[in-house]
Amino acid sequence: MRLPLLLALLGLIGSAPRLLTLLSLWQLKEWRFDRLNEHLRREGHLHQLWGSYEPMLIGALVLVHIYYATTILWSFGLLAILILVQGAKIAVRGQPQPTWTQKAIVSFAFSLAFTAAFALSLALSPVLHAGLLLLPLAQPFIVLVGWIIVKPIDYVLKRRILERAKKLRAQYSDLTVIGITGSAGKTTTKELLGHILHDMHPLVTPKHVNTEMGVAGWMLNALKSAAGRRVMIVEMGAYRRGEIALLSNITKPTYGIITSIGQQHLALFGSTDAIIQAKGELFAALPEDGIAFVNADDPTSVKLEERVKGKTIRVGTGKGADLIAEDITEISSGMRFRVRDVSFDVPVHGSHNVTNTLLAIAVAEKLGMKLEDIAKRLKNFHPPARTFSVRIEHGVKILDDTYNSSPDSFRAAMRWANNQPEESKTLLFSGIIELGKDERRIHESLGESAQDMFENIYMTNKNCMQSFERGVEQKVVLYTSDVSKVKPGSLLVCIGRMPSGIVTNLLP
Repeated sequence: MRLPLLLALLGLIGSAPRLLTLLSLWQLKEWRFDRLNEHLRREGHLHQLWGSYEPMLIGALVLVHIYYATTILWSFGLLAILILVQGAKIAVRGQPQPTWTQKAIVSFAFSLAFTAAFALSLALSPVLHAGLLLLPLAQPFIVLVGWIIVKPIDYVLKRRILERAKKLRAQYSDLTVIGITGSAGKTTTKELLGHILHDMHPLVTPKHVNTEMGVAGWMLNALKSAAGRRVMIVEMGAYRRGEIALLSNITKPTYGIITSIGQQHLALFGSTDAIIQAKGELFAALPEDGIAFVNADDPTSVKLEERVKGKTIRVGTGKGADLIAEDITEISSGMRFRVRDVSFDVPVHGSHNVTNTLLAIAVAEKLGMKLEDIAKRLKNFHPPARTFSVRIEHGVKILDDTYNSSPDSFRAAMRWANNQPEESKTLLFSGIIELGKDERRIHESLGESAQDMFENIYMTNKNCMQSFERGVEQKVVLYTSDVSKVKPGSLLVCIGRMPSGIVTNLLP
């Protein structure tokens, strides 16, 4: 009995790296099948589910076992080879693994238990022990079965948490809740507003927290210290219609901000109209005494005013706005503009951030702050890291917009880069995900916005390279660690999610 148990253990060890990698990817996509499916469609099912080398290696080991020997000792030896090769790969590249949340632990436990049961049944068979070599390839199916089993339990627990958060929110009837949504600029607007309202000690959702479960979990802790607080600022993200409505039902926003509406997550929403309707759920949820703050420079956002039961306040850079930014000038530290008779120096870059700043100013003014005091607060604002931030490093000016990306934020970066004085400019671009069937068309359009601007263009994802290359009408190079470094005194524009080491590697 000891030999089969040891053989099953080797099979389990050989399967663990693929299991951890899959759970890491699953968690990265927020345990959502729609996001995972779109990722697999875009990146390729074979490579993402089974790896680049494992199928060939395992196939070769199985053939050796079938044609040369079928003894249990051969199974030991071949499994040992598989584990050694995996160990060498992990030593060089590291092992992806999920953040060990409760859901990750439960999913891992179920998948590991299924794998162990399969491993033991194969090891006990006198003829099927070679099947242990195939266990790593079975991990996608095992993880799927585990997810199907865990999902009903997760659903019940999720509903309990959402209901608890909703009941707790109801206990603070005097709390002014400001909901912020939009296709781009949500985080920057949230951080700007939180900074302006610092003396009011607002409760503000942390970075990366904008889904119903994330917000509900945060509220259960944050509202414990809400006594005496006047304001709560909630960033609201969504991938489907109904999700912002659910968030609004939990948080009960008094004020609503829609920064802008674009094509972010188009593949998940299904259409631009679905995105518009989803973002408009925030305005529809506001009470009759609530206020909607509208970006008047975005015609789509303006159309959503019809869903508001209460008052609307428009901000923008032209006529038709209640709060207007004038004399807009880009300065070395960010942007300078005037609102009424008050001058604002705001350390954020990009003309698109003027309306984001105006939205924060309008809310703060409505909460009783004077424009002069708001201007003073904004002078020492620090923009969120990797969110359209500008820095000098090794003599290179870097625009770092690698926290997230959307077609609108990319175009804003192109407008900013076009106005910079550096003669040598390089673009590092990851491509934009979750655009569905419109991915090629949108990337070609993005390429057109980058024409005649960059000396070198590197992309970290080859899926959309050809489309972008057609639009930009110049050679686009797939990023590798040995590409040419940028020169001191040049501009490096980095857009889209990517490891920080890629940016560092391009510096002189």
